[in-house]
Amino acid sequence: MGLQPLEFSDCYLDSPWFRERVRAHEAELEKTNKFIKELLKDGKNLIAATKNLSAAQRKFAHSLRDFKFEFIGDAETDDERYIDASLHEFSNFLKNLEEQREILAISVTETLIKPLEKFRKEQLGAVKEEKKKFDKETEKNYSLLEKHLNLSAKKKELQLQEADNQVEQNRKHFYELSLEYVCKLQEIQERKKFECVEPMLSFFQGLFTFYHQGYELAKDFNHYKTALQINIQNTRNRFEGTRSEVEELMNKIRRNPQEHKRANHFTMEGYLYVQEKRPAPFGSSWVKHYCMYRKETKKFSMIPFEHRSGGKLGDAELFVLAYCTKRNADTIDRRFCFDLEASDRPGVPVTMQAFSEEDRKLWMEALDGKEACSTLFIVSFVGAQLDKIGFAIIKKCISAVETRGINDQGLYRVVGVSSKVQRLLSLLMDSKTCNEVDLENSVDWEVKTITSAMKQYLRSLPEPLMTYELHGEFIVPAKSGSPESRVNAVHFLVHKLPEKNKEMLEILVKHLANVSKHAKKNLMTVANLGVVFGPTLMRPQEETVAAIMDLKFQNIVVEILIENHEKIFKTLPDASFPEPISMSVSPPNAPPRQSRRQGQRIKRPLAVYNLCLELDDADSHSSPREDTPTGSMDSLSSQSPTPAFSSSPLGLLDENHLIMDSGDLAGWTTNLPAQSRPSMVSWMNIPSANPAASDAALPNFIFPSPAPGTDRAVESVAHRKARAVYPCEAEHSSELSFQIGAIFEDVQFSREPGWLEGTLDGKRGLIPQNYVQFL
Repeated sequence: MGLQPLEFSDCYLDSPWFRERVRAHEAELEKTNKFIKELLKDGKNLIAATKNLSAAQRKFAHSLRDFKFEFIGDAETDDERYIDASLHEFSNFLKNLEEQREILAISVTETLIKPLEKFRKEQLGAVKEEKKKFDKETEKNYSLLEKHLNLSAKKKELQLQEADNQVEQNRKHFYELSLEYVCKLQEIQERKKFECVEPMLSFFQGLFTFYHQGYELAKDFNHYKTALQINIQNTRNRFEGTRSEVEELMNKIRRNPQEHKRANHFTMEGYLYVQEKRPAPFGSSWVKHYCMYRKETKKFSMIPFEHRSGGKLGDAELFVLAYCTKRNADTIDRRFCFDLEASDRPGVPVTMQAFSEEDRKLWMEALDGKEACSTLFIVSFVGAQLDKIGFAIIKKCISAVETRGINDQGLYRVVGVSSKVQRLLSLLMDSKTCNEVDLENSVDWEVKTITSAMKQYLRSLPEPLMTYELHGEFIVPAKSGSPESRVNAVHFLVHKLPEKNKEMLEILVKHLANVSKHAKKNLMTVANLGVVFGPTLMRPQEETVAAIMDLKFQNIVVEILIENHEKIFKTLPDASFPEPISMSVSPPNAPPRQSRRQGQRIKRPLAVYNLCLELDDADSHSSPREDTPTGSMDSLSSQSPTPAFSSSPLGLLDENHLIMDSGDLAGWTTNLPAQSRPSMVSWMNIPSANPAASDAALPNFIFPSPAPGTDRAVESVAHRKARAVYPCEAEHSSELSFQIGAIFEDVQFSREPGWLEGTLDGKRGLIPQNYVQFL
C-alpha cells in the first residue's frame, strides 16, 4: 500500500487522519530530498576523485539499490513498476563496471548533477517553503479561532460582527493555502519519478562510452534504455493527464466545498470544543475534540486532538445520543453552543461549541436538534439515454467517421468547437430532427465535431457504459495478473453488464478497433484510444483524488477491450471462471507468463500517447509467418510488461525528446523475477571467443536468435536440457504442466515469442521461457 491520496475536501475538515497523511507525504519528500543530496555528493566524487572511483561507484550503486519511490494509491502500472525497478538495474550496472576502473571525466555534470540540483532546489525547495507557510497559517488560524471563541457574547453586536468577519477571512485564507499545499504535495510525489530517473538514464547512457568495452555495453543497453524510455514517457503523459484532473477537482471544491464532501458512513464530522467542568474555584475549560456522529445508530464519538501537542490523539469517547438542545446566548458566556445528553447519562448534559453559527446549524440538523431543519433536494436528469435514439446517434456518428475521417490524424483527440458540438448533439437527440441530419455527405459538420459530439453523448449518460457497480471490479485485473488473466477477467465482467450497455459497448469497441487498424495514418494507436475513452467509458461514481489516480488503469481496461474485442464480445466467458478478485493464475512468486496467441506476429507499435512508431518484423527468415491485421497489434500497457523489439533501426522522434537509434533490438526478455534474473552486464561482458562458456554463464537468461549482421554469435540451445525453477499448470493442450525440478529433454526455441519447446515424460509441448533454467 502506497501513500494515501490527499483529498481536497479533507482540507476543510482538517481531521487528524488528514494531518497524518500530510505528514506521511512530507516525510516521503524529505526522504527523497536526502536521497538526491546523497546522489549529488556521490556524483561529484565520481568526477573529482579518480583514485577513489571504485569506492564512489559502490556508494552510488548502494544508494540506488536501497531507494524505492513510494506511489499514491494501492497499485502501480507496469510502467511505474519498471521505473521503480530501474534504480536496482542501474545499481547492478555500476557494480559490474567497477572492475573496469576507467576514468569518467565528462558529461556527468550536465547530464546528472545539474538536473538533480535543479529539481531539488526548484521543486523540493518550493515544497519546503509551502510547508513553512502552511504550518505558520495553521498556528495563526487556530490561535485566532481560540481567541475569537473566548470573546464574550456580551460585547456590542458591531464588535462581534467585525470579529466574526475577521475570523472568517482568516479561515478562508487558511483553506486556500491548505488546498494549494495539498495540490503541491501530490504533484511533486508524481513528478519525482521521471524528474529523478531521467537524469540518471542520461548519465548511464554516457557512462559506457568511457570504457574499453563501452561500445558493446552501450549497444546491449539500448534494449533496456528503449523500454525504460517508453515507461517514462507513459508515466509522464499519465502524470500530465492526472494533474489536470486533480487541479480541476481542486477548483470545483474550492468553489463549493459543501457539495463535494466525501461519501462516508458518518452523518456529520468535524471539530467541536467540549466544555470540561472542574471543581470550584477552577471553573471550566474548553478542549478541542474531533467529533463524529452517525444518525442511523445515534452513536456520537469524540477524540481530543491538539495540533500544538504534536498531533497526538487522546482516548476516544463514545456514547449514544438521547437529545440535542441549542444553548441561548443568555445562558452561557460563549456563542455557538449546544448541549448533548447521552442515553446512559440522563440529566448530565455535555456542552459543545461549534466554530460558527452556520457550523452549529449543520450540527443541530444532523443531531436532530430542536431547531434543526432539513431540506429536500430533488434532482432530475433528462438527457442522454441508452434508448433507440441513443443507439441511432452512435451508429450514425460511427458510420460518418469511418466513411469520412478514419485516416484523420489525431482522430478523437482533436476537439471540435463547443458551440457546434452542442448544436449537433441537440439535433441528434431530437427524434424529429435526428433522421434529417446527414453526417456522411454534409460539409457542415467536421469530423472533429462528430467525434466530440459522440464522446459528449457517452459522457452525458446518467451512468457510464461500464456501470458504477462494476467499476471497481474492472480496475482490479488491470492492476495485477498476467496478460492472459487480465483478458479473461475483463471478458468475464463484460458479460455481467446490462444487455443494452454490452450492446452499445460492442458497437463502440468494434469501431475503435477499426480506428486502431489505421494507426499508421491517424496516429491513434490502441494506447492513445485508451487514454481518450478510458474516462468516458469508466468514470467513477465519486470524484476524488483516489479515483483520478485510477485513470491509468481505466485506460488499460479499454486497451484490453480493443485488442481482444472479437473474443470478448463474440464468445461467452468460461463458466468456471472465478469472480475476479485476484486474476493472476501464476503460482506464488512466479514470473508472469508470456501471452501466447496463434498466428500473432511480433510486429507491434512502440508508440504510446504522443509517440507513434512501429517496428518491422523480427521473425526468423526460416519460420513461416501469417498475415495479421494491424488492429491486432498490442499496446504496451495491457499485454506485455516490456515490448518486443526488432533488429531493424528505429528512430524515436518527439518534440520533447531526443532522436534515438535503437541498433540491434532483437527480442529481449525482462520479465524474469529479480531474484533469478542476472545482471544485464554479467551477460553483456561474456567473451564471444568461447560460445560454450558463454552459454554456461547464462543459467537464467535465454537469448533469442541473433539478428543478421550482429557481431556476437549466440550458440543455439537446440537439444539441450533444462530444469523447471517454478511450477506451471498448462492452460492449453499444446502446453506442458510441470512441478519444480522437472527435467526437460531436447529443448529448443519455439516460434511463439517467450516460449520454448521441450519433452517431458515422453510428451512434447510448450514451456514458458522464464520458468526454466538451462543445465
